[in-house]
Amino acid sequence: MKVLGIDDNADINVLLGTVLTASGHEFISVTDGREGLKLIKQTPYDIVLLDLAMPEFSGFDVLNALKKEGLIEKRKIILLTASSITDEEINELLKTGVRSYLRKPLDIEVFVDRIEQVHRGQ
Repeated sequence: MKVLGIDDNADINVLLGTVLTASGHEFISVTDGREGLKLIKQTPYDIVLLDLAMPEFSGFDVLNALKKEGLIEKRKIILLTASSITDEEINELLKTGVRSYLRKPLDIEVFVDRIEQVHRGQ
């Protein structure tokens, strides 16, 4: 599976990369929302892990750009959030085509299970 991580925290990208590559997956990460959006448009990733709270160009900005271009439903996006976003706000994002979400700090077993579930379309 080919996974893109978009998170401004490089340590989280290293952790995700370690877990995913140990599980046999390919992992590419960027720390900037604009760069992530560019990669999403260029490459068909199996899963996109998207941090919502990033400076300058947030995960919300990435989602809005994908919605405008009609691409959000075509991508398997899992939100990563440590922010104080409410369950209601997350449910609204899920209605737009986002596939799932995980709250930080991540439980690694839950993370791996969620990646597999979303990849299988569950």
